Parts: sequence; C-alpha cells; structure tokens
Amino acid sequence: MSTSPMMELLDIKKNFGSVNALKGVSMTINKGECHCLLGDNGAGKSTLIKIMSGVHQPTDGQIHIDGKSTIVKGPRYAIDAGIATVYQDLALIPLMSVSRNFWLGRELTKKIGPINVLDFEQCNSILMSEMKKMGIQLRDPNQSVGTLSGGERQSVAIARAVFFGAKILILDEPTSALGVYQTSNVLQTIEKVRAKGVAIVFISHNVSHALSVGDKFTVLCRGETLGTARRGEIDYDELQFMMSGNKKLSELQKDG
Repeated sequence: MSTSPMMELLDIKKNFGSVNALKGVSMTINKGECHCLLGDNGAGKSTLIKIMSGVHQPTDGQIHIDGKSTIVKGPRYAIDAGIATVYQDLALIPLMSVSRNFWLGRELTKKIGPINVLDFEQCNSILMSEMKKMGIQLRDPNQSVGTLSGGERQSVAIARAVFFGAKILILDEPTSALGVYQTSNVLQTIEKVRAKGVAIVFISHNVSHALSVGDKFTVLCRGETLGTARRGEIDYDELQFMMSGNKKLSELQKDG
C-alpha cells in the first residue's frame, strides 16, 4: 500500500456565523485505505465531508490532493478530481430501473443510421458485470431499484461511483438502518473496493462496523479531532469512550 497521501486535510475550520462547526480538523487519506471518521450526532462529520466534496468551503485550513494545495471549488470539481460521495439518501430513484440509476445521464449510445440512440444492451451488460464484481446477483437490470434491499442499493451506489472514476470514496453512514445481513454485504463491498486501490472515508457512529473494515480511526467531538489511531492501537471500549467526549486519544495512551 502506498504511503503517499491521496488527500490531506490540514487544520480545517468552518464557521457558520457565530457557530464554530469545525475547530481545526486534520486527516490523512491514503490509497487503498479505509479511514473511519467517527463521532456522535453534531460532532461535525457532515460538515467535514461536505468540505471534502466541495459543498462547503472551509473558513480556514488547507486541502492537499496528491500533494498539491487544492481548492475544492464545488461538487463537480470534486468529482472531476476523483472524489465521490455516497450519501445516506443514495440519490437513487426508486421507480427507475437499476440500469438507468447506474448510468443516469452517462448512458452509452450507438449509431443507427444518422442518429445516436441509447445502447441498452451494452449498458445492461456492463451493469451486471460491475454488480457481480461487488457480489450482487441482480435478477434483471431492468428491475426497479425499489425492489432491492438497502444493502444492495448501497452497493449499486458504490459500484456506480467506482466505475465512473472515484479514487477517494466518501461513504456517509452506509450501514445505518441496515440489518445484520445487509450490513455484512455492504462491508464486503467496501473490502472489494479497497482492493482496487480506492481510498475509503467511512463515516459512522457505529464503532463495531468501523472496526470491522477500518485501517485508521479519527474521532470528532463538537468540531474537534480527539485523535487518530491505527488498527490494533485502540479497542471498542476506548473508541466508544472517546466518542462520548470524555477523553482524547493522547489521554487514553497516557492512562495505558
């Protein structure tokens, strides 16, 4: 695994009027790594990922992508830079087919005489192949997304992002409201994506799910970073304790 950071957040601050949503957050994201961003509701997780994906601009701090200082000017800029975000609502249209959701504005075309028409056969073939790589066996590419389980819908959204060039994939609470089996499917999908060299930023307040896939763990509390630990350096109870805002990582290490 490369040790050269794909993305660095350096002392990121964000104010909304008099409210300090982020008070100097730093993170390093490496190729093929799953970096878990943990914190309770109101910790600042959503604000941070919106800065990473170009929805918000930081009040202060720097973002480096591939070692270069970068201003992520907007969501389209982020996507062009290889930063894709899968939000909780997935941006999928339930009554539309899986195939149309997967391509959605990027459909392949073919020429018939003087006109271009959608190449449904090619689109469907690629979709089925990509979903199979993720361990999802679709019955029919034309079935509606609404017929899929929550875990399968997450996998469709993840596969779509990776297929269209995501180098850094931000997953916003991908296992929330999922059952045990569906959660397992999503976590397996994450492992498959990492194997392709894609960096994962896994946003969660579920410590168990984070520990099952994470390489590094950064805890946010009230807009501040309480510390970052690597796999094996911290256990479930310590992470849970940090998320409650009781102690920083440095204090836990001192106690140990």
